[in-house]
Amino acid sequence: MSTPPAAANGRGGPPAATNGVDEPALLAVQGLNVALPAWADRERAVSDLSIQLLPNQIVCVVGESGSGKSVLARAIMGLLPAPHVHVTGGRVLFDGEDLLQATPGRMRAVRGARIAMIFQEPMTALNPLMTIGWQIEEMVEIHLVLGARERRARILALLEEVRLADPERILRAYPHEISGGQRQRAMIAMALILEPAILIADEPTTALDVTTQAQILALIKELQRKHQTGVLFITHDFGVVAEIADHVAVMRHGVLVEIGTAAQVLNAPQHEYTRSLIAAVPALAPRAKRVTDAAPVVLEVRGMTKTFASGAGWFSRARRSVPAVKAVELALRRGHTLGLVGESGSGKSTLARCIIRLIEPDAGSVRLAGIDLSALTRRELRPHRKHIQMVFQDPFGSLNPRMTVVQLIAQGPITHGVAVPEALARARELLQLVRLDPAAADRFPHEFSGGQRQRIGIARALALKPLLLVADEPVSALDVSVQAQVLQLLADIRDRLELTMLFITHDLRVAAQVCDEIAVMRQGEIVETGPTAAVFADPQHPYTRELLAAVPGRNWVPPRF
Repeated sequence: MSTPPAAANGRGGPPAATNGVDEPALLAVQGLNVALPAWADRERAVSDLSIQLLPNQIVCVVGESGSGKSVLARAIMGLLPAPHVHVTGGRVLFDGEDLLQATPGRMRAVRGARIAMIFQEPMTALNPLMTIGWQIEEMVEIHLVLGARERRARILALLEEVRLADPERILRAYPHEISGGQRQRAMIAMALILEPAILIADEPTTALDVTTQAQILALIKELQRKHQTGVLFITHDFGVVAEIADHVAVMRHGVLVEIGTAAQVLNAPQHEYTRSLIAAVPALAPRAKRVTDAAPVVLEVRGMTKTFASGAGWFSRARRSVPAVKAVELALRRGHTLGLVGESGSGKSTLARCIIRLIEPDAGSVRLAGIDLSALTRRELRPHRKHIQMVFQDPFGSLNPRMTVVQLIAQGPITHGVAVPEALARARELLQLVRLDPAAADRFPHEFSGGQRQRIGIARALALKPLLLVADEPVSALDVSVQAQVLQLLADIRDRLELTMLFITHDLRVAAQVCDEIAVMRQGEIVETGPTAAVFADPQHPYTRELLAAVPGRNWVPPRF
């Protein structure tokens, strides 16, 4: 898969699908065109795309949202949402057979048995009404003639192979009863149960913690080598690409703009778009602390504790206590950004919600600018809420779909007594501050992209001129280039307004670039804290060292252009 001159100089024309090796391809996509509906923003989702996959090879397809990566995968699998999105030309050759000409019955035989797919969100892809065991067994029962005992033995062996602890329990569990990493491993087991020749993985690690992500990537590589499987891996994370890819294909607006070996594309990209994507990847080397310890303390948390009880319903006999936050101590100075890092379930978001009193802690105190918020009643707390605002992980879920953008931003100030005309004028100013066109003020949230919605969430949080901004995974679901824009925006606003931020993330690359100080959280406890540069350079706690060692592509230094 060498990069031809047309791709190297960035002057257009799809790169040729060649890898320079005289080995028959498992999969050859030739001149694929996929049409979009008439109301879409462009004519084609995929335009004249050619790519091939060899046995025992991992090809990463990268690009921003809307580049056509997932459409390519679904076209190969015959899962396009026809008739609105449909193939208009090209071939998809698998073992010499054009899958685009295959009957529905033939495609059902190919899917799962010969070409399998791991979907981005296993909770959506798995049937919530069926146990994990039933769903995997269904695959075996459809494609193989095996007795019940043989099917069960085969499934248990594979669940052990994907390193799921207590396979018997996993077989009996429903999707909601296991963690995200376990669900993703179950999806991998389901995809590999019939030993397919090709595995298509569509963003399988995007929503996972850094340690779980590292385990899943290592697992995919190990199983790929063991079964000689060809893997088409779709992602926007260049750290993941550096970790696992043999070859890399870069897509933009449905067009393949560059293709080559991982070393070529990651270290010497030829196309301007590829260079812009790599330039947006946060470096793992942390920046120096910007402010001194002489700044006044804005937030002081002492002895924060929160325990949840489970199994205490009407029909449940056993009651189990789950300590989510254990006697946490934090101090945050004005103008500082404190990064709260750790895996899912470590208590990061629970701690943040306790600090802002979205949930009530069991014990501990929160002082904001000298005022003990934990001693106030709900009614007494109300006028102080404007001093702490939150930017949520999912901007679409946190924005009222029935309100225009200007109404959403102005809602907080109006609630706190600001005159409506003044609040609306301030909202339009804030749109400019977060680099959105004020002319878009009367549009609704669904009319914006994910990155634009996150900017709206930031503007809404700033409308009340808070002393403290709590950002809960604000860029985890964004493309690398949009992520870079939002992070730069937050940095600019912080410097301009002397804003204090509590920044929650599991992405250590992001933490390295945003945070002055780091607090590492594990099982509800802060196990290490200190200046970001010091913690990254010389981590003291074994868990911190484990997190840093699990960062995908940690040994790859993105070139700067």
